Amino acid sequence: MDDSQRLAIYLQAWHLSNPQLLERTATSTLYTVMYAGETCVLKLLNAEETDEQRGALALHLFQGHGAVQLLQADAHAQLLEYAAGAELVTLVESGADAEATCIVAEVITRLHSVPPTSPPSGLMALDRWFAALFRQAKSDHAAGIASIYVRGATRATQLFAESREQRILHGDIHHRNIRHSARGWLAFDPKGLEGDRAYECANTLCNPVIPQLVHNDQRLLSTATILADLLKLDRARILAWTYAYACLNASWWLAINTVQAINFVEWSVAIAERIEPHLD
Repeated sequence: MDDSQRLAIYLQAWHLSNPQLLERTATSTLYTVMYAGETCVLKLLNAEETDEQRGALALHLFQGHGAVQLLQADAHAQLLEYAAGAELVTLVESGADAEATCIVAEVITRLHSVPPTSPPSGLMALDRWFAALFRQAKSDHAAGIASIYVRGATRATQLFAESREQRILHGDIHHRNIRHSARGWLAFDPKGLEGDRAYECANTLCNPVIPQLVHNDQRLLSTATILADLLKLDRARILAWTYAYACLNASWWLAINTVQAINFVEWSVAIAERIEPHLD
């Protein structure tokens, strides 16, 4: 069944109208649609897309606190509140990086106001999320390579052993996953994780993809300080999670043999190398 046929099914089933193609991504096709008099986003998922399924669960659990609202969903599609305003990255590009970081902290505060679920809700535990890093570290260790992946996995293991303040995690908070709306700044496209809330800061320190900004010790430390102060977290733990995450992100891209993947590996390793001297 092609997208036009799937679209027709959901237009009828969910009483939607006026579909306009918004974007095609690696995981889905997105349309703006009219629903109950409001412009919303219809996301038609690609087959066997698991991250998006967990993301829908996370949005359901967030209930609009710091994130777009999930209005309808099944295994193949999602109907979402439309945050039609500018991406947060536009503030950074205009020179307001610190202001953007404060907004990130505000969004995270609202996301984490939702209590952790019990019993487990179908979200991915954070230690499972790090599987690729642990595999790479095991391979390097067996080969006698004292790589940054080995050190990153060791740091991640320590963080898991000392895990604190479990929360439902968006898991991918960065400046292009937060947009302005009538309800203020809202996150979208969550990964649907569960774990230590300090991890939520990691992706912010690695973004946006502006080398002179992110590959800068002063910016890494100042951003971590802002987030630590506003979220009442230990800055050392934010830096440690960011280091572990940068190693994880590089390990994901290592498995993809393309020029773009190599660039992303180098990007993430450069961040990890800048943070490493500042770890306890």
